[in-house]
Amino acid sequence: QVQLVESGGGLVQAGGSLRLSCATSGRTFSTLRLGWFRQAPGKEREFVAAITRSDSTFYADSVKGRFTVSRDNAKNTAYLQMNNLKAADTAVYYCAGGVTTLTRYWGQGTQVTVSS
Repeated sequence: QVQLVESGGGLVQAGGSLRLSCATSGRTFSTLRLGWFRQAPGKEREFVAAITRSDSTFYADSVKGRFTVSRDNAKNTAYLQMNNLKAADTAVYYCAGGVTTLTRYWGQGTQVTVSS
């Protein structure tokens, strides 16, 4: 079993930045694929970014060039640095992870609100 706990959400003005953290426990962190998803009100949950065990990264087109996903194996934590935030980025952000399946485990989510 893997536990994922997000933090770092909040209210920010358009053009601002936030860094989300995803602290993990319960399994060797280095074995996990990790990712970020988000869900806006009335919309389906969507993929945002992911990072593999070997630090390869993947992004949704809507966040490329603005968001950066990273991981710190020493701290058992993954991060999502979000720059130049837009109102359309407002959503609950979820951390997900797994060994063979990225979405095997989920965090509880953290709210990000961008005011325009």
